[in-house]
Amino acid sequence: MLVNAPYMEWAKTHPRAAWDLTGSNLLPCTLDDLPEARAALELWGPNDEGYVPLVDAIARHAGVSADRVALATGASGANYLVCAALLDRCDDVLIERPGYDPLIAAAAMQGARILRFERRFADGYALDPDAVRAAITPRTRLVVVTNSHNPSGVVASKEALAEIGRIAAAVGAHVLVDEVYLDAASPPAATPAATLSEGFVSTASLTKAYGLAGLRCGWAIAAPEVARRIRRTRDVVDGTGAFPTERIAAAAFNHLDRLRVRARAILEANGAAVRGFLRRRSDLEWVDPPGGSIVFPRLRGVDDAEPFVRNLLADYETAVVPGRFFEAPAHFRVAFAGAHDVLAGGLERLGRALDARAGTRARHQLE
Repeated sequence: MLVNAPYMEWAKTHPRAAWDLTGSNLLPCTLDDLPEARAALELWGPNDEGYVPLVDAIARHAGVSADRVALATGASGANYLVCAALLDRCDDVLIERPGYDPLIAAAAMQGARILRFERRFADGYALDPDAVRAAITPRTRLVVVTNSHNPSGVVASKEALAEIGRIAAAVGAHVLVDEVYLDAASPPAATPAATLSEGFVSTASLTKAYGLAGLRCGWAIAAPEVARRIRRTRDVVDGTGAFPTERIAAAAFNHLDRLRVRARAILEANGAAVRGFLRRRSDLEWVDPPGGSIVFPRLRGVDDAEPFVRNLLADYETAVVPGRFFEAPAHFRVAFAGAHDVLAGGLERLGRALDARAGTRARHQLE
């Protein structure tokens, strides 16, 4: 059975735009941004279960013991390994909607039955334990959420996560929390969800909050036995990570404070520009995320924003992510973690496209 992730295919192949507001990775670091990177480069070394200094650094960062860390190729790799380690064919998996489609595909590739629960725009995309309780089944083995929520950027409360953990535990399920955006929130969470109870698994990487997407350094935090299962699953998928990137990633953890300062400067300036723009637009509805790098506005008066998104690209050379990839077609996702001049130019053109749309609608109404 062929299972794919339409958003990832689109993200890799869609026409490039001069003003691209689709990519949510933090503006990439250069070697000058990361002291020790050049000196850390080695082509080979011991990393059969992961480069030990990197595993230890992630454990310290998460506030857990090293036996609770399993490395992966990016957060996407970690999510896949978690699904492969914890799911059997015909298990039920309960996943949020709107949701990130590679997470859905990772569960579907294990032969699981996909069930959904809603995170509603009207509720500010809050994570609602009652929605999980209503949708969970005795066959559910995994509940999947993102925190910060992709695509809205909303952060879940610790209380809501803990309650969902209790609901999942009652039927013997784990809770996978993709936290790849969480360190970019303001303020960032103190600890991963995996520290709430042994029923949680947290995944993350150095990509969205630190500008190190090229390293593909991802990980899962889980109970020791679950982490062991994830490591054994990796034996089948890709064996082990690339030693050069694991060693450079270990060096990056020595400078996370420096990278956080850099990230905060980028995200605060860009976030202010996006919020200022959205507050001036009566034709858009949106939920204000706490920091982070993405926002998910809804175009008023339409059920499907795709024609507007296509026109924005064709006539204004500006790209945003269509909401259909998150099962919310009236929306589109705007990322603001990149270069400020690209964001500013893209927002200016987005405003022009919205103004032109409003003028067209007004003319049609007069006719």
